Amino acid sequence: MMNVPTGELVILAVGIMGGGVVTGILAGLFGIGGGAVLMPVLFEVFRLIGVPDDVRMQLCIGTSLAVIAPTAFRSYRSHKARGAALQDVVKLWTVPVVIGVILGSAVAVVAPAVVFKIVFGCTVLLTACKLLFLGDRFVIAPKLPGPWVLRVYGAVIGLLSSLMGVGGGAMASMVLTFYGQSIHKAVATSAGIGVPIAVTGTIGYMLAGIPHMGELPPLSIGFVSLVGFALMAPISTYTARFGAVLAHRMPRRHLEIAFGLFLILTASRILLSMVG
Repeated sequence: MMNVPTGELVILAVGIMGGGVVTGILAGLFGIGGGAVLMPVLFEVFRLIGVPDDVRMQLCIGTSLAVIAPTAFRSYRSHKARGAALQDVVKLWTVPVVIGVILGSAVAVVAPAVVFKIVFGCTVLLTACKLLFLGDRFVIAPKLPGPWVLRVYGAVIGLLSSLMGVGGGAMASMVLTFYGQSIHKAVATSAGIGVPIAVTGTIGYMLAGIPHMGELPPLSIGFVSLVGFALMAPISTYTARFGAVLAHRMPRRHLEIAFGLFLILTASRILLSMVG
């Protein structure tokens, strides 16, 4: 296990706590578990304390998923109270997304860090382009497809979420808006699947990281930093309700543009780390 000086642990704590505030607000605002915020924050913090590059991305993903679980639950409850979530879709997606997450966690045992960076960056950029440039203009169908097609979507969302360290909110929202659902319903429904994705992924990344314990910071269980979880989860969970309130007050197009720009910044930072 890594020996990290006290000063660097303080940097870790301060950085994660600050990220927790932003994560919670954006989780409620965009219906995500906060992974798109957590990932770049954790990536920089773990870089500062010297976590090796070959396990840094996996540690970010595992810790992100652990924090997402309570944050997504709080966000979903806030949206559900306003009657915006598509409950049938949440129920239909739960099992397929869990299967997808299990497959992604298995990949984490053997895949190099660059795989996770590429999947994260490219998927997030595609989502951002859809939000910024297509908006409502590209619709596959005016209503949702049959249950088996939805289950396939759910499994793919779970797999990509596990490889990216996110709660699946961005991808789920994109799928739902492709089938004529409003961004507000998509955001609320996406928050609902963040919980099973995060819980399953956390357990999977804990197990996947056990062989690498010697390269990881103190107080880590596999690819999950307990320091990161303990400091960020309570803060982000508390602030998620403020984002949910804000989401229901913003015009739909403003919400899409804000989310798209944020995703571009996040993806660019991760992809640039492969060359810098």
